[in-house]
Amino acid sequence: MPKVIHPSTHPPLPPTTEDERVSWLRLLRSRRVGPTTFHRLLQEHDSIDSALDALPEVARAAGVTDYTPCPEGVARAELRAARAAGARMLTCADADFPASLRELADCPPIIWVIGDIAALSHPMIALVGARNASSLGLRMARSLAAELSQKGFTVVSGLARGIDAAAHQASLEAGTVAVMAGGVDVIYPAENTRLSEDVARTGLRLSEQPMGLVPQARHFPTRNRLISGLARAVVVIEAAAKSGSLITARTALDQGREVMAVPGHPLDARASGCNMLIRDGAILVRSAADVIEALPRADTPVQAEIPLPDPAPPPRPLRETAALHTEILARLGPSPLAEDQLIRDLASPAQAVAPALVALELDGRIVRHPGGLVSLGV
Repeated sequence: MPKVIHPSTHPPLPPTTEDERVSWLRLLRSRRVGPTTFHRLLQEHDSIDSALDALPEVARAAGVTDYTPCPEGVARAELRAARAAGARMLTCADADFPASLRELADCPPIIWVIGDIAALSHPMIALVGARNASSLGLRMARSLAAELSQKGFTVVSGLARGIDAAAHQASLEAGTVAVMAGGVDVIYPAENTRLSEDVARTGLRLSEQPMGLVPQARHFPTRNRLISGLARAVVVIEAAAKSGSLITARTALDQGREVMAVPGHPLDARASGCNMLIRDGAILVRSAADVIEALPRADTPVQAEIPLPDPAPPPRPLRETAALHTEILARLGPSPLAEDQLIRDLASPAQAVAPALVALELDGRIVRHPGGLVSLGV
């Protein structure tokens, strides 16, 4: 499995003052600046402040007029909200930032954490699955989570009802990591409020979203990439054929993580996604022993076991990226189009179009359909 190397060749210095943290927040919270744009701006300029100063001109070059970066007051308000909630800000330049996330091409520049950051220092396994899980599915989630915790792994999940909640509950004593779709201070669903408090006491709650943000549907696929990005492997326990858990599995494959699944009865719709994953090559899981056996040695970092690919091409300048996004959107409509046909129409390399499609999908501007089809977002 290939290891994804973050494109930046000049890692930024971590912010050491509140003013520097404000600048990091201002750049990231500015309109149309996501993780990929943030890192490219930082790579093309000497500092965060220089990138902020250049942002209006970059926006004009991309066809966006009257552009203003995120106001300083908004960033300072987020810092105040974080202090009130007991949250800590980690930037991708900080030593405590998870190394597995730093390697992602769309590495979150900033994450907020509440709880014991030591939970991030252990090898992690993600357990995900259906919200309307069966009794057997919940038992399997609790069994896997408890045994993996006893073996020294940190269990990662999304704090949703069902499989997620069962996995967190069973691994509380050892410390579990809950990756949240909204702000790290916003508990969703509300029924997991007590569980979220317990997670923060012995483990960690984590989010890349602004403090106070109530999650919406579009935030969950973005959250899912962090669940898989943190983990050595993703284990799916009960998932329908079209579900968020399968999005997590697909993202895990793109990130070079192992994908595993617990098989289920062919007539149970909640098992159809897991059975499809196993049919397509995912590792079948009957117990924690199956998970551990499929991994590199527990005392060896995953990164040391993964062969390095050929050097990645240099990142495209922001103006070229903006132009490619515009051209993609111009060629798409409400009717789905085959992705390979789109690539041929664009006459651009697939390795350039693929990350652009991912960025547009995360932004909600395009929608992927079964069979490799894409269309404009609704």
